Formats: sequence, structure tokens, C-alpha cells
Amino acid sequence: MECPIGAASEGGRGNPHTKPGRVGFELGCQGRSQAQEFAQYVEGRGLRIALDKALTRKSRENKDARTYDVQGLAWANLCGPLPFFDKEDDLGRDVYWHTSIMRELIQRCIQSTIILVVLLPAGLWGQTDCEAGNGLLDFAPPKTMSVQEVIQKFGAAEAATKEAHLHYTYKQDVLVQTLSGKDVTGEFHEVTSVSYDEKGKRQEEVTFAAQNSLRGVQLTQEDMEDIRIFMPLALTSEDLPQYSLTYAGQQHVDDLDTYEFHVEPKKEEKGRRYFQGRIWVDAQDFQIVKVCGKSGPERVRVKKHQEPDLRPMFVTYRQQVDGRYWFPAYTRSDDTLRFKTGSVHVRETVKFSGYKRAGGR
Repeated sequence: MECPIGAASEGGRGNPHTKPGRVGFELGCQGRSQAQEFAQYVEGRGLRIALDKALTRKSRENKDARTYDVQGLAWANLCGPLPFFDKEDDLGRDVYWHTSIMRELIQRCIQSTIILVVLLPAGLWGQTDCEAGNGLLDFAPPKTMSVQEVIQKFGAAEAATKEAHLHYTYKQDVLVQTLSGKDVTGEFHEVTSVSYDEKGKRQEEVTFAAQNSLRGVQLTQEDMEDIRIFMPLALTSEDLPQYSLTYAGQQHVDDLDTYEFHVEPKKEEKGRRYFQGRIWVDAQDFQIVKVCGKSGPERVRVKKHQEPDLRPMFVTYRQQVDGRYWFPAYTRSDDTLRFKTGSVHVRETVKFSGYKRAGGR
């Protein structure tokens, strides 16, 4: 969006049978839940990737269960020193090394929280909730296959789902609102009937369009591209080579068992746009069932008389259609875009409904 110039599951608690040292998650540290709340905030501020990279630095050298054990023990140690660890032995040094990284990042996010609360008026700070419906994250690797095999399977499944999507019609309901506190100051509302021709070209018929009254921002071509491409994100075998995928663990999302991955572009090419964030892949159907992130790159630092272009964070949920395909169902974004001329609180919802297979196709 541009600113006009002048304007908890069982698996999530660890599995001592597969990873003996993960008893660090089982030590009964009550404060760990608070640490995890801060870790979720770290996620929202874009620092979780840094945390993951720090924690997996040694796992690249030593890919055995011990690395996962150390991370589990470090989470417990973060809440209070564990008396039976000696800082001088190998395990003790690793546990305290991981603990120091966690503590540093959590302190950083606490400081950021205080600064933002002080600087922003009440009700102005919007934040998209990526954690709704999520259980605790289990860092253990997949039990029946390698991470690379999971990626290959979901790339193939996503390709089949993307192809099937071209044979369906559906309704797309877009509502974008600007807010001041809890009051809506303007909105863009459009309902579209979407279909695809025999060559797979998207056809749109607007069935409802209210007058655009947004305040402080204006929708761009990139915003509409977000709605069509990035919010209903599909990552097929053809798309995957553009991205680096980092396995985060297994997580229960609503009623589904999923694998969570962090996604970021390998290389940004001029004129191309990418997704950066997280995806959750169903452990049974190997299709993406949840997406949280944003499109990019953003245009933050601009030349004189050039308009900045900022992207809101969004979360998308899919639903199963015809008992086989997981298609986008609902996208929500609640974010504050910070322009030089001032901050704008933007809330966006996109509903995808009424999926029907096109006749004769």
C-alpha cells in the first residue's frame, strides 16, 4: 500500500521416546509459557528467523538428536538455572550458549514492545495474529521421512491443487478498512465472481463495489496482486527453487497435524515479487493449510517525490473442497503501516467461498 505524498498438543510438549534429551521440555518450568509468549512476539517482529538460525547453527555440523535435546533443555533453563548442569562440560556449555541467545532475543523484543507502546496511541497498533489455533511447536524432525521428502511431496501436491483450482468458480469478497483507534475511518469493499477460461486465464466479474473511502493509503496494483497471488499462496515444485525453506517443526493447527516451514526468497531479482513468512503443511495430504507472512520487497526508502510502498502482514487459512483439495477460505490482516508522514492502521479481510467445479471441465 502506498501513502499519498502530502497525506497445545501432545507432540508439542516433546517426545522423550524419540528424543531422550527433550525431557528439558518436561521439567515443569511454569515460566516457560511466558517465554514462549515472548517468542511468539519475536515471531511477529521478524526476529524468529534469527532465533532459528542461531539455534540450528550447530545442527548443521552435528545433525543428531543431541542438538534437539540441547534446545529443549535451554528452553527450561531460560526460566531458571538447572542445578545439575556444569558450565564446564560440553553439554552444559551448549545449553547455556543456547539459553543466552534466547534471553538476548527475548530482551530485545521486550524493549521493542515497550518502545512501541509508548510511541503509538492506544488502539493504533494493529498486529496480525499468526498464532491463532496453533499448539506448541515440536522441534523434532518428521518421523517417517526426511524433511527434503516432505518438501518434495508437498511441492507435487501443491501443483495438483493449483491445477485443480483452475477448474473451479468461486466468490471473492474483499474488505479493506482504515482505522483510528477502534473507529473505521474509511473502507474499500468489492465482491467478485472468479472463474478461469480453457487456457487457465483468470476471469473476474465485479458483482458489488462500494465507493472507496480509505484514509491515508491508496490501493496499488501490488495490493491487488497480493489478493490474487500471495494471500492464496501456492508453492508448487516449480515455485520452490526460488525459495529457501527452513523446517521449524511439527505443530497442531486447529484439528490438523502439520509441518511448519519458514520461507524466504533465495535471491531477489529486480521487478519480481516474493513471499516471506511461514507455511503450515498438512501431515496427511501434504498441502498448505495455513500461510502467514507478507509479500515483498517493500519500497521503504524512496527518492524525493516517490511514494513508499509498504506491505501488511496477513494470515490465510484453507478449507478442504470436495474432500480432496485445500483451497483458500479466509485471509485476515491487521497491521500498522508506518510512513514518514504518519502511521496508518489497516485491517483487511478476504473471503473465498462458493467453490463449484466448472461444468464440462
